[in-house]
Amino acid sequence: MSQPLTPPTTSAAAAPASGGVHDPYVSRPWLNSYPANAPHEPNMPPMVVPTFLRQAAQRWPNRIAYAYYGREMTFGEVDRLSSQFANQLLKHGLKRGEPVLVILPNVPAFPVVYNGIMKAGGVVAALSPLLVEREITQLAADSGARIIITLDRVWDRVEPIVRRGEVDIIIVTGPQDDLPFLKRLLYPIKFRKEMIKVAHNPKAGIWHYRRFLSGSTTDPKIALAPDDVAAFQYTGGTTGLPKAAVLTHRNMTSNTQQLLHWVEGIRDGEEVMMAILPFFHSYGVTLCLNSASLIGATTVLVPRFEITDVMDQIAKYQPTLLPGIPTLYTAINGAAGKNPERQATLTSIRLCISGGAPMPIEVQRRFEELTGGRLVEGYGLSEASPVTHANPLDGRARNGTIGMPLPGTEARLVDVETRDPVPVGERGELLVRGPQVMQGYWKRPEDTAAVLSEDGWLATGDIAVMDHDGYFTIVDRQKDVVISGGENIYPREVEEVLYLHPLVHEAAVIGVPHPAAGQIVKAFVVLKPGETLERSALAAFCGEHLSKPKVPRQIEYRESLPKSASGKILRRALQEEEAAKASRPRGRGRAAADAEAEVAVVAQAEAVASEHAAATEVKPE
Repeated sequence: MSQPLTPPTTSAAAAPASGGVHDPYVSRPWLNSYPANAPHEPNMPPMVVPTFLRQAAQRWPNRIAYAYYGREMTFGEVDRLSSQFANQLLKHGLKRGEPVLVILPNVPAFPVVYNGIMKAGGVVAALSPLLVEREITQLAADSGARIIITLDRVWDRVEPIVRRGEVDIIIVTGPQDDLPFLKRLLYPIKFRKEMIKVAHNPKAGIWHYRRFLSGSTTDPKIALAPDDVAAFQYTGGTTGLPKAAVLTHRNMTSNTQQLLHWVEGIRDGEEVMMAILPFFHSYGVTLCLNSASLIGATTVLVPRFEITDVMDQIAKYQPTLLPGIPTLYTAINGAAGKNPERQATLTSIRLCISGGAPMPIEVQRRFEELTGGRLVEGYGLSEASPVTHANPLDGRARNGTIGMPLPGTEARLVDVETRDPVPVGERGELLVRGPQVMQGYWKRPEDTAAVLSEDGWLATGDIAVMDHDGYFTIVDRQKDVVISGGENIYPREVEEVLYLHPLVHEAAVIGVPHPAAGQIVKAFVVLKPGETLERSALAAFCGEHLSKPKVPRQIEYRESLPKSASGKILRRALQEEEAAKASRPRGRGRAAADAEAEVAVVAQAEAVASEHAAATEVKPE
């Protein structure tokens, strides 16, 4: 199967303007702020993704590569099993450049099939096991895959595809398949309500994973090139229907090498990585799967995020590296709390990079206090494999920023309308360029042209500012800006203040329609367990730190916030809920109650804001 991509045409939305406009980003001012270990011009030899595993198997054949509830697999074993899987795929007709759908959580089968597909010359198209039948059907058709590797618990959602003859082969595995012998025997008893039995029926194209793995374990040595397509990385869908970012082996291996050039103090063959980030997400596959193979790290697999289990795994395996997202670190902070025993288990953690969403400063401060390690914020997107920016880990991280472009990465900020570069310190849309940037969206030339220029600049859709030292700060997604009374309000700024309140656990802010102001700020808040807080009191707190238009005029308390499979808080889901509410007729009593509550919140906030302004006013001598 060939992988044609229509070359992107220069788009006003993607390409920066040129012709006499001063561009302060050409000189790459961030290079003057680089850590001592980070090269300005990194050496990144072109390679293919399975090279990482092959080299690890040669250097550390007996080192534990993956740990999974008592099951331990060495690099040598994973290398052999992935070659075996590759040979079986080839035996069943997989063609070079053909996509294979992978619907698995972080279980030992994932690195086996991931490397196996690529060793066979195939393309990995990984999906979340949480997708519903409609989504899986759509993405299977979009990718063109005729082979699927899936979790048994997803069977009811993929079986209709099999029944309709839309795929040729489906390989089914379960969390129990890679457990130690005794646990594997007991698993069906303990989790009998969750078990889904799928009959092994090769004639119908249905295989059990453990029975599919057979035959030669010799590497097939398919001749791959760095510019061959390696993965279809589906975007999270937070701004629309998921699209497949087409990533080459060069894209993915370059980004892995860029990260290792950036992170100081990595000890080859000694680190322990905690893989809570899902491998079906670009962030998890680069920071946990590929990076761990490159440095010979033992990876602790966590298939489902449950904070009690995570804390137990940390205590048992003592990870040194813990890539994550803000909600993960928030949960760990809460679980450790005032428990000295739990806090003591966290001290092995040395280095953490957070991405996927803005890192609340208070969460970062508390986590570093508990662990003694360093937690810095980075930035990326699926279309860039995914990491483009990160703060230095040498103690010079700037809280609230995403740091600087990684070695080999260029960045600039442009005016949303004119596409001219904006001056240092002013807001503009962030554009990035580098070897990690995708080739385009699969079968979507118009969408590709909208974000990717002919000379390789990717328009991220995020609004940022850069200071004179080259540190970038994301202000917000362009589509998330709240325009109230003609003033642009950036949700992240409001969320940062909400996180400062000692009783707030999680928060998200959106704009909702208002007849006079156009939009007003609404906050969705999860309080810490067992706590209560009057809305007016929280609004008053915000009024001490924000100007009047930025103070939430509506506050809704919730037990939880909607999140993506990777744990990112989904503002879009909240916006959709609000839009649905607005379309439903409401009784006079409900509307009056809502209005009364809003008036009370606003009145309290405005009173506090006025007092705060008076107290801080500079008076003449």
